[in-house]
Amino acid sequence: MTLTREAPPAIPEAPALPRRKRGDGWANTIMVAPATVLYTVMLIVPVGLALYLSLTDWDGFSADPAFVGAANYLDLLDDPELRRAALVTLLVAAAGTAGLNLLGLGFALLVNGASKANTFFRIVLFYPHVLSALVVGFLWSAILGTNGAVNNLVTKWGGEVLPFLSDPMWATVTMIGVLVWAGFGVNVVLYLAGLQAVPHSLIEAARIDGATRRQVFRNVTLPALGPSVTVNIVLSLVTLLKTYDLVVSLTAGGPAGQTQTVAYLILWNSFHDARLGFGSAQSVLLMLVTAALAFVVTRLRRRGELAVHQ
Repeated sequence: MTLTREAPPAIPEAPALPRRKRGDGWANTIMVAPATVLYTVMLIVPVGLALYLSLTDWDGFSADPAFVGAANYLDLLDDPELRRAALVTLLVAAAGTAGLNLLGLGFALLVNGASKANTFFRIVLFYPHVLSALVVGFLWSAILGTNGAVNNLVTKWGGEVLPFLSDPMWATVTMIGVLVWAGFGVNVVLYLAGLQAVPHSLIEAARIDGATRRQVFRNVTLPALGPSVTVNIVLSLVTLLKTYDLVVSLTAGGPAGQTQTVAYLILWNSFHDARLGFGSAQSVLLMLVTAALAFVVTRLRRRGELAVHQ
């Protein structure tokens, strides 16, 4: 008896991938081109121009600025106004970031819901951000100035004029408060988006296990808000480090230059004093510091998020 071995079944060939059409590459290029051109014109070119001008002594008028190398950067080290403005800027950025995020998260928790009242309060909280910073500054200057509405009431009741904008410390605190008031609506919206992305099943499971509202927030909600916290901190920090227009309309850098920020000083040196080379060096320094701080904050938050998930 002869045994016959059957041949193994043939393995079907994998279906051939559709060949990419020749026109797809051009279509992708055409779609990406506008964004690339805009990015180049609005970011790459200005940054490159600032780097070049920071190595010259251009006054904004001469056709052939002289190349001075690193002289502008060396002058930054001996500039007392820049040191003072840097301290003010860091104080505004630190205190303002804390205020924006604490108020943003707090009010987001209060208006987190689908009721009509919550929708109304969200609009009210976000509205100050719609106003121009110049308008906000003029508005609060009319309210808190020496002859403003608040001081008129105080003096009418027999009190002394409060130096909201005439004392260096008061003016700095007032400026930070106005910045927080005008900007925390954005943080509310971003934190609301994060809160609504938290899985409701996790919250219900924690409540079934007997967790209190505080424990649910600390152990469930807050860890899930990690990405939102990172975005809010970086956004607040970058925005506050380049504060300029509110300074112009609220304090004009006063009293005696005590509320000048680095961004305000850059514009003052560049256009008022016609030192665009020196102002460009200051702007490059501010850009590097801002990028470094944003990078550090992002890395620290990522490490914190990884530690939570491990």
